[in-house]
Amino acid sequence: MSRILIIEDEITIAELEKDYLELSDFEVVIETDGRKGLERALTEEYNLYILDLMLPGMDGFEICREIREKKEVPILMVTARGDDIDKIRGLGMGADDYITKPFSPSELVARVKAHLMRYDRLTGVGVPKNTVITIRGLKIDKTSRRVWVNGKETQFTTKEFDLLTFLAENPDRVFKKEELFREIWNLESIGDIATVTVHIKKIREKIEFDTSKPQYIETIWGVGYRFKI
Repeated sequence: MSRILIIEDEITIAELEKDYLELSDFEVVIETDGRKGLERALTEEYNLYILDLMLPGMDGFEICREIREKKEVPILMVTARGDDIDKIRGLGMGADDYITKPFSPSELVARVKAHLMRYDRLTGVGVPKNTVITIRGLKIDKTSRRVWVNGKETQFTTKEFDLLTFLAENPDRVFKKEELFREIWNLESIGDIATVTVHIKKIREKIEFDTSKPQYIETIWGVGYRFKI
C-alpha cells in the first residue's frame, strides 16, 4: 500500500483529501505545520507528498526544496494562489505537479495515481524480476528462457530447456524416464521414452564439461535421472 504525506494547515481540506485517498486504498498521514511536516517527510518513508504552499513554520517551496535534495519520490503542490510565477517556482524546486484550489478531490486522486504509476515505470518498482536458477556454473533464466554455462550463453531447443529447467527445479530427486516424458511432453510414454534419453544426451553435451562424468544430470541405472546440486 502506497503511503502519502499531506502537509496542509487547513484541516478541513486535509481531511477531505485524506478521505478520498483512503477510499482509493492509500495510507495517508496529515501534518499541519511546515517544519514538523518536513521533519516527518525526511525521517519516514512515503511514496508521494502533497504540499500546501502557504504553511506555518515553513512554506511549501522550502519544504519541496529540502525533500527534493534527499528524495526522488513525487511531490504535488497545492495552493490557492494561481500565479504562473508560483507554479514556475514550485516546479523549478522539484515539484512534479501543481494543482490550484478549489479543486475536485477526484482530480487530486487521479493525479496522485498518475504520478505514482509514472514513478513506478521510471524506477522499475512493481515490475516482476526475471526468475533465475543458478547452480554452480549453470545459470537458467526462466523468464527469458536463456541459459549460460560458465558465463557463456548456450542455445537450447524448447524441450531441452523445459527438461533442464524441470530437473534443476527438482534437484536430488530421481525421475523415471516415463515421468519426465509425461511431465515435459504431456503425453503417456507409449514406446517413446527414448526421446527423453536423446534429450538428456543433448543437454549434457551443452552443460557438462565431461559427459562421461556428469556433474549436473546423473544417471541412476535402472531407474532414471537425477539433477545433482
